[in-house]
Amino acid sequence: MPQSIQQRFTPLLEARRQAHLYRQRPLSFSAQQPQMQINGLPMVNFSSNDYLGFANHPQIKHALIDALQNDDLSYGSGAAHLVSGHHLHHHLLEDEIADWLGVERALLFSTGYMANLAVQQVLMQPGDTLLGDKLNHASLIDGARHCAAEFKRYPHRDMNALQRRLEQIQPADGNQVLIATDGVFSMDGDIAPLAEIQRLAQAHQTWLLVDDAHGFGMLGQDGRGSFDYLGLKPSADTVLVGTLGKAFGTSGAFVAGSEVLIESLIQFARPYIYTTAMSPLNALATREALKLVKQGDPERQRLQAHIQRFREGALALRLELWDSPSAIQPILLGDSETALQWSEALKQQGFWVAAIRPPTVPKGQARLRVTLSAAHTEEQVDALLQALKQIQANHKRGKG
Repeated sequence: MPQSIQQRFTPLLEARRQAHLYRQRPLSFSAQQPQMQINGLPMVNFSSNDYLGFANHPQIKHALIDALQNDDLSYGSGAAHLVSGHHLHHHLLEDEIADWLGVERALLFSTGYMANLAVQQVLMQPGDTLLGDKLNHASLIDGARHCAAEFKRYPHRDMNALQRRLEQIQPADGNQVLIATDGVFSMDGDIAPLAEIQRLAQAHQTWLLVDDAHGFGMLGQDGRGSFDYLGLKPSADTVLVGTLGKAFGTSGAFVAGSEVLIESLIQFARPYIYTTAMSPLNALATREALKLVKQGDPERQRLQAHIQRFREGALALRLELWDSPSAIQPILLGDSETALQWSEALKQQGFWVAAIRPPTVPKGQARLRVTLSAAHTEEQVDALLQALKQIQANHKRGKG
C-alpha cells in the first residue's frame, strides 16, 4: 500500500536519532573567522576549511565594494555559461588558474560536487573501468557510481591492491581505465601517495583524476597543491579538480588540464551545460583570492606552525591522531555517542569542533575533526588543547 512521506521517513529519522547519527545545521551570526557567533554563542571555530583565513580578507571585500559601483558587473550571471552568463571575470579567472597551475586550460564549476560528477560522466564510457580509493570524497564516489564505467574500489592508499586491480583488468581495444583519488583526504587529512599512483598510471596507460580540494592553496609552492608539494608534475592525461570554498575563501570549483579535456567538458558535461554560471562577483572575488594564495607563504608557514603545535600537544595527551601533515587533524574516538559528547563538552568551553560520524566515516571511526587555520592564534590552539585535556580527564573518570 502506498505510503505518505511522513509514514516512510518518520521511522528512519527516529532510527538515526537513536543511533546518535542525526545531523543539525549550526547557525552562524558572524563573518567566517576563528572567533564567531554560532547558534547565538561565542565560539572559537575549529571546524572551518578556511585554511589561510582569506574568507573575510579585507582585500577581497574591498574589491567587491569597488565592483558594486561598476555598471559592467551584476550580482547574478543571468544564464548558463553557454547562453549569456559567461562574464569576462569568469574567463580571466579560468586563464589565471591555468597559468598558476601550469596547465593548458581550466574550467569553472559552481561546486566541486558538480565538477566531479561532470568529469567522470564525460570521460568514462561503457566498457571502461574506474578505480577509486575507498576513502574518496562522496562527490568522487557518486560521480563514479553515475558514470558508464565499471566502478571498483581499492583499500585506502594501498598501492599493492591498486596494482593488483590494474593487473586484473584486460580492457578491450578503445576501452580506458581511470584512477580517481583525493589529493588530501577530507576526513583523515593524509595525502595520497601520488608518486606511486602516477607511476602505476603511466605503466598501465591509465588516466588519473585527482581531487585536490584540500591541497590547493595549503600545500606546495605558491599553494599549487599536492603534486607540487610532493615534487611531481601532472601528466597530459591527468585531471585536476579543486574547490574555491576552502583555502581560497570564496566559493565554486574548477577543473584543470589539457585543452582537449576542457573543450570536451564544455561540449558534453551536463552539470556544466545545464546550470547557471556562478556570480560574476564571486569570480572577481576569487581572482583577488588567487593573488592572495600565490603570495600566501606567510599564511602557509603560520598554518604549518599551528599544525605542529597542535599535533605535539595532542600526542602528549595520548589522543589518537592520524598521520596527517595537513590542516585536517582528526581525533579518533570510536563510537558516535562519545564523539558527540566530546563535541558538546568543547562547545560548553567555547570551542566549535564538529563530531564526524558514520556514514561520513566508517563505522567505529567516529571522531572530532579539528581543522586549523592560519587565522588562529597560538593562544587559541593552546586553549583548545587544554580543553581537550580536561574533557579527557573527565571522560576517564566516567563523567562523559
